[in-house]
Formats: sequence, C-alpha cells, structure tokens
Amino acid sequence: MTDQTTARGDSTDLPPAPIEVLVVEDDEGDILMIREAFELHGQRSRLHVVNDGVDAVAFLRREAQYHDAPRPQLILLDLNMPRMDGREVLAQVKDDPALTSIPVVVLTTSAADDDVVSSYSLHANAYVTKPADLDEFMSAIGKVDEFFGGTVRLPAPSDGD
Repeated sequence: MTDQTTARGDSTDLPPAPIEVLVVEDDEGDILMIREAFELHGQRSRLHVVNDGVDAVAFLRREAQYHDAPRPQLILLDLNMPRMDGREVLAQVKDDPALTSIPVVVLTTSAADDDVVSSYSLHANAYVTKPADLDEFMSAIGKVDEFFGGTVRLPAPSDGD
C-alpha cells in the first residue's frame, strides 16, 4: 500500500488528525451549541474559546495568559462582541503575515448585506448566518466542520511565528 497523505498530511490509513479551532464568541448558549455540533458530527477538532476580540487577538499572538496557546487552523468569528468586534479582529488577522493564512469563518446572527460585504472585503473565507432553529444551527456548524476539518487542505499548525 502506498503512503499517500490526506489534506492534513496524515497517512491515508489513519483517521484525520484533529484541527485546532478558535471560537470567538460571547454568547454562552452559542458556544455550547457549537461544541455540541462539533461532537455530533464526529470531527476530532480541538475547540478553544475566547469571549471577545481583545482575547482573540491575545490568543492568536500568544500574549499574556495565552503564551502557550496553539496556533489555530480555523477561526469561527462572531461579529458583534464587546471590547473589540469581529470586524476589527478579522482586519488584524488578515493584516498580520503570521496569521493571514488562517481561514476565518464569520459566524454571526447578522444577515445584513453591509456585514456580508464588509466581512468579505476584510478577506473572510466564509460568512455563515447563525440559523435560529437548533437543528439548522447544528447542521450549519457540521457543514463548516466537515468542509474545513475534512475536505480542504489547511496549513499545518506551527509552533513559531
């Protein structure tokens, strides 16, 4: 048998390696549903959660209490948060050469065209409006997880900047 590799560089005989996912979300109910959706869909992603944009930037730059944080391979980003909103986080991520290759999925309640356009203008990789229905929410998160956790090739996590 040949030793071909999957999108994440694993042997095809092995299950995909888990991906590191940073969830930037201030709503505890949404955080719980996101965790449950990842578990329900069987992906082995490791979720790391911060509740606002200031902590997201600190996590990504490994500052203060996040000095040993793993480099995420995917960011799920809410737009409307305290201290620093998701638009500001997205702009900083995509302007930072050490972070710009991390895919960012905007996951928000807003369906406003202005938010969609501004997110893509800031180089979001996808924009998902959170469904109000629980089953639809779980399905949407499952699709994001399946796509980024199994279909696409993500940059390998790095320990250095």
